[in-house]
Amino acid sequence: MTKIKLCGLRREADIEYANQLLPDYIGFVFARSSKRYVSPEEALELRKKLSPEIIPVGVFVDEVPETIAEYVSRGIIDVVQLHGHEDNEYIKRLRELTSAPIIQAFKIACCEDVRRANNSAGDYVLLDSGSGSGEVFDHSLIKDIDRSFFLAGGLTPENVGEAVKKAAPYAVDASSALEINGQKVYNKMQAFIDAIRRKDE
Repeated sequence: MTKIKLCGLRREADIEYANQLLPDYIGFVFARSSKRYVSPEEALELRKKLSPEIIPVGVFVDEVPETIAEYVSRGIIDVVQLHGHEDNEYIKRLRELTSAPIIQAFKIACCEDVRRANNSAGDYVLLDSGSGSGEVFDHSLIKDIDRSFFLAGGLTPENVGEAVKKAAPYAVDASSALEINGQKVYNKMQAFIDAIRRKDE
């Protein structure tokens, strides 16, 4: 069964939608440069309203490991997602501070990017087309991936079923495709999840 992550949640309404639809993961974005940024205080309040069946993930870009570990220890998030220039030494340091699972994101543009992802010290890798670009990358590039991965980048209710069929990811991740004018929309979230679950039946 393909896992589902809905990223960039930042309103109480977004949490209410997620609680109705029950994806496996939701993501809070802690990168200040993102339009989906939430403060740790805001995320903690949202976490309190989140169904215990859903795992909250924190998305970070080149954050100091101590800050990430603090977010985990405060109960804001249960899983860490790294989207910057973090390397295996960084992940080693982070593991000394927290036992939270780590997802490391990679922009996939060539076979060398897949090799780097295979060598990541993270628990999972996330294969993407870029930082929220909303574009699909060439999924044929990942034929040599030999570990569990999250698939992201331009996935929509219309194309995610075929992407799951061809790429067989551990999980899929979407954000911008679930929005209108920068706000999450219940019907789009539902359509995305329905497309995946139909393909898994």
